[in-house]
Amino acid sequence: MYFNEEFETLPRPALEALQLKRLQVVVERVYANVPFYKDSFDKAGLKPADVRSLEDLQRFPFTTKQNMRDSYPYGLFAAPLEEVVRIHASSGTTGKPTVVGYTQKDIETWSELMARSFMAAGAHRGDIIHNAYGYGLFTGGLGAHYGAERLGASVIPISGGNTKRQIMIMQDFGSTVLTCTPSYSLFMAEEASAAGIDFKKLKLRIGIFGAEPWSEAMRGEIEAKLNLSAIDIYGLSEIMGPGVAIECIEAKKGLHIWEDHFIPEIIDPATGLRLPDGELGELVITTITKQGIPLIRYRTRDITSITYEPCVCGRTHARINRMCGRSDDMLIIRGVNVFPSQIESILVGIEGVEPHYLLIVDRKDNLDTLEVHVEVDEGIFSDEIKILQLLSKRIEKEIKDVLGITCTAKLVEPKTLQRSEGKATRVIDKRKF
Repeated sequence: MYFNEEFETLPRPALEALQLKRLQVVVERVYANVPFYKDSFDKAGLKPADVRSLEDLQRFPFTTKQNMRDSYPYGLFAAPLEEVVRIHASSGTTGKPTVVGYTQKDIETWSELMARSFMAAGAHRGDIIHNAYGYGLFTGGLGAHYGAERLGASVIPISGGNTKRQIMIMQDFGSTVLTCTPSYSLFMAEEASAAGIDFKKLKLRIGIFGAEPWSEAMRGEIEAKLNLSAIDIYGLSEIMGPGVAIECIEAKKGLHIWEDHFIPEIIDPATGLRLPDGELGELVITTITKQGIPLIRYRTRDITSITYEPCVCGRTHARINRMCGRSDDMLIIRGVNVFPSQIESILVGIEGVEPHYLLIVDRKDNLDTLEVHVEVDEGIFSDEIKILQLLSKRIEKEIKDVLGITCTAKLVEPKTLQRSEGKATRVIDKRKF
């Protein structure tokens, strides 16, 4: 089923013609209204009239998160504040927050794209959507909320935290769709199990999970423990929030990115050059309908690949593959590029290991070291020391065989690693560069 069949199934030539028309308008708009873009375009010797085809986009300079911080708070807004009806911002844990503004039209667009996303995931008007994304400056909660209302479903705006109450509400209210981070969903499953609650007796049938990288193995773990179909959703505050791209329930093979509103590119993060379809690289997105803060060639730092092959669901929009990490949190250990999600995939496939882990990277005697802290289930942890030693060795061997890096595995008791109701902390890098 489609929320907006006309646009979700546009033939490729019509979709690209629409993209070009909208791109030309937005480039004109930012050049006229945003000093940062006028300066960067001028320095590159480019004018809005230079956009004659979609291929011309790659001639234009990138926009980065640092550019947004340098323009804090409103320097990149293309609309006057009196037209901005909502402001969101990142947490700012690694610097000044990145601030984004939405006009009323932006809110309407975002709501429709989230409604499209819910329907692509298999949700419908009759659903009760349990929204455990955080509300506030973070875009997740309100983005999903407005999309659920636009879909016509019933939304429970429970936000994060108070997990026991969340489970009670899901039981009592008959929630059918769960939205939260994948790591939090597993924490819910833990808490339910400890309370003797069987997720198979709940009415949940779909889980829409995003805001952090997760593996196919973790999908299997979630689906088994929560008794639902787990769908990957993608978004980022700078571009819009959740609902930039989502898997369809029919295929669950790549996330449809809504190309009538965003132009995706995959680049080599080192050279900035565009890569061929199917190659792994950094996702760059240009917004072509946003009014409050349009962004041209925004470097997301998310690593993925893209395909334009037809999908069985009938949607014509390109699909990006599951995010396998970020170009700026990629670990380089003794010359080997490693993403936390790769280690997660290995751990989840080992019997007796729980999907909760922490990677501690350090440098000793000028050599990188990796320590993998991982929880094991109650039965394994209470077993004899020899069994635990064998499990540690197996983890170390699997990581060495698959990724080519040496590590030390440290098994810890269940529920001892810190839990998160939002994005899980997976890496502590103690190295000094």
